[in-house]
Amino acid sequence: MDTSLPLPSAQLGASPMPRLTLTTLQKVALPVGAIVFDMLFWRERAALNMLLYTLFVVAAVLLALPRHAPQWRSNYFRLTLLGTLLSAVMVAWYGSGAAQLACVASLAVWLGYVNQPHLKLVSNALLTALSSAFQVIPRLTSLVHLPNNMGSRMGRTWFYGRLLGVPILALAVFHILFVIANPVYSELVSQALDKVGEWLAALFEDISILHILFFLMGLALTGAALVLIPVHYFIDQESRLGEFIERQRDRVASFAVRRPDFRPQHFRALDLRKEYLIALSMLSLVNALLLVVNIIDINWIWFGFKPTTNFNLTQFVHEGTYVLILSILVAMGIVLWFFRRNLNFYQKGLPVLRWLATVWVLQNVVLAVSVGLRNYYYILYTGLAYKRIGVYGFLLLTLFGLVTVLLKIWQRRSTYSLVRLNALAAYALMVGLACGNWEIWIARYNLRPELQVLDYGFLLDMPDRVLPVLAASQDVLPKRQLVHETYDGTWTKLEPTAATQQLQQRLREFKALQAARNWPSYTYADWQAYEEVTK
Repeated sequence: MDTSLPLPSAQLGASPMPRLTLTTLQKVALPVGAIVFDMLFWRERAALNMLLYTLFVVAAVLLALPRHAPQWRSNYFRLTLLGTLLSAVMVAWYGSGAAQLACVASLAVWLGYVNQPHLKLVSNALLTALSSAFQVIPRLTSLVHLPNNMGSRMGRTWFYGRLLGVPILALAVFHILFVIANPVYSELVSQALDKVGEWLAALFEDISILHILFFLMGLALTGAALVLIPVHYFIDQESRLGEFIERQRDRVASFAVRRPDFRPQHFRALDLRKEYLIALSMLSLVNALLLVVNIIDINWIWFGFKPTTNFNLTQFVHEGTYVLILSILVAMGIVLWFFRRNLNFYQKGLPVLRWLATVWVLQNVVLAVSVGLRNYYYILYTGLAYKRIGVYGFLLLTLFGLVTVLLKIWQRRSTYSLVRLNALAAYALMVGLACGNWEIWIARYNLRPELQVLDYGFLLDMPDRVLPVLAASQDVLPKRQLVHETYDGTWTKLEPTAATQQLQQRLREFKALQAARNWPSYTYADWQAYEEVTK
């Protein structure tokens, strides 16, 4: 999008902040976007309004792009545009927190690719968008200024005001006469003035300091989205990075010691051999240790695992899972460290080192599967929760990261390449999580007959769209042991009668709230739930 670029210091003079130069489209879209933001979000929750506002921003940005702009040829631009629209639809469909986070983050990343279409890293696109926003928002104040020819304009206004004064005075006189002489006209005028008075009263009643600040926030956010300042720092940093590692003959290995007579153009093979021996011994030892751990886990967890009566399942899952995930991350870091530079070109010992590293990575895949089984057993015996879903999401990213580590080992890929691929995977996972109706799935899974101890308080704290599922399962409450986990980690027993009363209270509150909601706060899931509970 067209924006003003920083002027040379000679032209700027004493002004530290260059004034923005907006296109005609931006001059129209900026105030319209601020009004739309205020109408959609003031005293409303994120729902259908987020979809409409996202469509407005996307349409305004796309209309400003030339037909042959480089953005249209960027796969990242098209991918994040699709992710933005999909997550915005999910906000209007479910209204979940995951969908809201994905929509905001995806829109920011997409604006980063609009700013610099040759970017590849998702994180750099996000930083580019934020950097542009931080530059645009202060410069919006430069648009508020008095015209240079204010004196001549005031004189012209006074001139035309005097010309229109006599006709307006005559109009007022005849209006008063008609009001006195014609009762029907007088009644119409009275009704019109009442309507205007009601509108002005509602307008001034709704205007407050908080509302004005909210409108200014909408103006700032709209300006940050529609007016982009070119940010070249991150694309310049990316241009220096490559997808594959190149041999660096002017450097020594990481364990080399510089001497006063050292010449950079001579590579010291002895230092590289030392690093190779350290890598060889470390990978051999940790492979042997991890093999023992994996054999124990396979025999203990993979086949026929059943916790004993006094078995601490919470400690088994929580502490064990987090420690094992940390060990996998450390393992990935070890491989990245040894294969970061010239060790990739040490032909004498490279095949052995590659196979040892491959076995190390594959053993960590087995360890990740063990972590997933620990999480599964916890879900099987205690129920599904947000953290358990998060663990599986993190494990998916971990497995993908281990696959990219194998690419680094065998294809000499750079760390930049791994970061790029894993950032795309994280972005895809974020959008994928936004598409899930997780609360409904959690409630249905936890209400299955096999789960005798039910954290019903957790289900009652879920969003309103879960209420039809809970209402349809009231008959199973007396058959379960109902509990509620408080914020301090303690468990309290919940009687079926009290649970039923809390559910009925939630249903009454939901019906009243849904009936009083304005259309910007509508979601399809809540509308569907309202239709089910009011049958």
